[in-house]
Amino acid sequence: MGYRVAVVGATGNVGREMLQILAERRFPVDEVIALASERSAGREVSFGEDETLKVQPLDTFDFTGIDIVLSSPGAKVSAIHSPRAGKAGAVVIDNTSHFRMDPEVPLVVPEVNPEAIAEYGRKNIIANPNCSTIQMVVALKPLHDLAGIRRIVVATYQSVSGAGREAMDELFGQTRAIYVNDPVEHEIFTKQIAFNVIPHIDTFMDSGETKEEWKMVVETKKILDKSIKVSASCVRVPVFIGHAEAVNIELEQPLSAEEARDALRAAPGVIVVDHRANEGYVTPVECAGEDAVYVSRIREDPTVENGLNLWVVSDNLRKGAALNAVQIAEVLARDYL
Repeated sequence: MGYRVAVVGATGNVGREMLQILAERRFPVDEVIALASERSAGREVSFGEDETLKVQPLDTFDFTGIDIVLSSPGAKVSAIHSPRAGKAGAVVIDNTSHFRMDPEVPLVVPEVNPEAIAEYGRKNIIANPNCSTIQMVVALKPLHDLAGIRRIVVATYQSVSGAGREAMDELFGQTRAIYVNDPVEHEIFTKQIAFNVIPHIDTFMDSGETKEEWKMVVETKKILDKSIKVSASCVRVPVFIGHAEAVNIELEQPLSAEEARDALRAAPGVIVVDHRANEGYVTPVECAGEDAVYVSRIREDPTVENGLNLWVVSDNLRKGAALNAVQIAEVLARDYL
């Protein structure tokens, strides 16, 4: 049996990746429909290697008869159209931030809490978490199961693709400008991103944290365990694709670095590359285009009781967004539809 699947935001970074991954993983489709804004209507996007789809306008699209919607158009657009699709009978897997903390919408990472998908029927919407949260909880789930995580302190190093195609263009343009001695201009980022790092992702909140940092806190609690304390510092770095995270955890029970390494090697969606030698770890360059969450630099932290340090890297457009959404769709189709 095949499904009618609509991809909302099909011309964006994540939308294009969703189409590619649907084809790669041979998701059972009878029809795939590409949707985007009116200005993108009529453009063509690739579905797999051999097929192209003509983009249809989202605003006037009738979702009646659609089974699954993979949606990544931006939070404001999603707030209008995801409920509209859900009311028409489709199940929406929404990649934006708008529904993540809605108590009636499950927030799902299939390797961590697939059972939450069962709650989709309240609004016919399932939320895809933030990219930086996804890769972290995939890596931490097996450790939490073994020894119970009490506290997480994480610093992220997030690529510009997380801010969209225009952000990638800005990094490229600034880098070129520096090399040819042209003026360096910025529109997407608050400061120059080329050859720089910016400790500011999303808007500032009254607490002093940014909304990206807040997302990591509240989403980790909703997905993994509400009792875990989380402190996050989120930084944009001049990398095109791939987020990295330095993660420090305090556990309830003792867990050696070797035990943690063994647990992570056995965990779904995780690849451990952890050699204490030159090149014995994974960086964003190596993870781009890959599906796994890579864990390196696993070591004990002697400054706190039951402490561990990890280096976690993943492709933010794939596992951090499009792949996670398709994996949710796979569980949904297999177990619920």
